[in-house]
Amino acid sequence: MSFSSSDDDSQQRFALGFLFALIALVVSTILGVVVFKRGIAHAPKAPAAAVVNAGGAAGAGVVIEDVASVVVEGGVVKFYFATGKADLAIGANEALAEVVKGVVEGGKMAVVSGFHDATGDAALNAELAKQRALAVREALKVLGVAEDKVELKKPEVTQGSGSNAEARRVEVVLAP
Repeated sequence: MSFSSSDDDSQQRFALGFLFALIALVVSTILGVVVFKRGIAHAPKAPAAAVVNAGGAAGAGVVIEDVASVVVEGGVVKFYFATGKADLAIGANEALAEVVKGVVEGGKMAVVSGFHDATGDAALNAELAKQRALAVREALKVLGVAEDKVELKKPEVTQGSGSNAEARRVEVVLAP
């Protein structure tokens, strides 16, 4: 009879060990899922500026995605916008630094020109181009440029060399 009592104790220990292992597995799985989901939620976002150097030309940027971006080409700051949006790209302040310096220290004017593509309603496109130019003007004001030192030019219809994304832009240049 001593064998059966020992076998019962052994089976109970095995069952308890198995139960604890199962509970540990479930708890660790739940914790792993929670940590993974929180990691995804706090992961760094992809950069908003999606510009590539085209054809090896120095400073020639081509918009490759429908996202906001900004490039500086030969002293011209070019803001590209996502379809139907007037949000400035990350890096706008850095791109405008030389323009701000030229206006504040050099007594020059910042000329802001809006452009839009020819697709869709012309009046809506012109209004959106105006809103984009105003957003750039506001960024200049926040950076210390007086409103009377910013000249807004009427939005123009233009075609991009590769896509309508190139036509959805605002350009900023320094003028004497």
